[in-house]
Amino acid sequence: MTNGSDGRALIRYALVGLALTVAASWMLYLIRYELLLIYIAVLMAIGLSPIVNFIEQPRHGHTGKPWPRWVAILAIYLCIVTGVVCVGLVTVPPLAEQSQALWTAFPDILHRGQLWLLDRHLLTRELSVREAMQQVPVGGDALGAVVGAIGTVIGGLFGVLTVLIMTFYMLVDADRIVETCLHLFPVESRSQVREASRRAARKVSAWLGGQLLVGAVIGGSAALGLWVMGVPYFYVLALIAGIGELIPMIGPILSAIPAVAVALTVSPALGLAVLIFFIVQQQVENNLLVPKIMARQVGVSALIVIVALLIGTSLLGILGAILAVPTAAILQVLFEELLPAASLD
Repeated sequence: MTNGSDGRALIRYALVGLALTVAASWMLYLIRYELLLIYIAVLMAIGLSPIVNFIEQPRHGHTGKPWPRWVAILAIYLCIVTGVVCVGLVTVPPLAEQSQALWTAFPDILHRGQLWLLDRHLLTRELSVREAMQQVPVGGDALGAVVGAIGTVIGGLFGVLTVLIMTFYMLVDADRIVETCLHLFPVESRSQVREASRRAARKVSAWLGGQLLVGAVIGGSAALGLWVMGVPYFYVLALIAGIGELIPMIGPILSAIPAVAVALTVSPALGLAVLIFFIVQQQVENNLLVPKIMARQVGVSALIVIVALLIGTSLLGILGAILAVPTAAILQVLFEELLPAASLD
């Protein structure tokens, strides 16, 4: 009789546990966007923490008090905002001018492109600008698409603002947060966990700087190369190339398409030259620039990067691909520090 009662109690406990697990999983699914914002803020806080620590440390020979932590964080934010404003002041005027010129020349570019396709029997008749625009799928009526795009932009801006605010408070309370998390581990392991968190912070910080460096190098070299070859609207196309470089895997490919298309409107030879230029640029970037940054600064092997990109892209698309490398770097540190037998080296 006792065994039967124990069996029924075990079944009840199992059913209650299953119900709680399902409820918790459903709640996590409902707040998945908020959890993603929190994770991005955590990555930013981890990446910026070495810089904050460096700024707030007293310099040699300095007898006064070190900077308050919140002042160091605001100084970093101010530098970021100043940099964005300076880049905007330098790039927006010529970018707007060339974008307007590109839009003005779009009918002629479309006409010449269609003539090229007609000569090769790849197009049955020439389309007007209105007809060509109508062929672009917008997923519904134009007004709905515009409203949806505006809503997406506003939501993205609120998301960025939320991440920046959370990152600020995470950095301000970093020591308290770390100490609280350390209490989850045995006393004898806390020093090892603390060292692992420091290594992870250095890796993520190196990744953030490396991403910006790669984007700047690709954008600058693209601007120089397209200008030398005489490609119209090189400023716009180079900016697209630099931003596209920040999107793993598909970004460089997609950013090269507009440049090749614009060059083809000038001549097929120029289009081929631009295509070769981007192929060479990507080969140099893939085989020289990125390996040096990832291997020496971040310390993540090429195999881990590829696997992380595949998994991240499958789970979260482009955003997952962007977050894949720093996540892989953190996981690698955890395996190396906490599970020495499973070291990835």
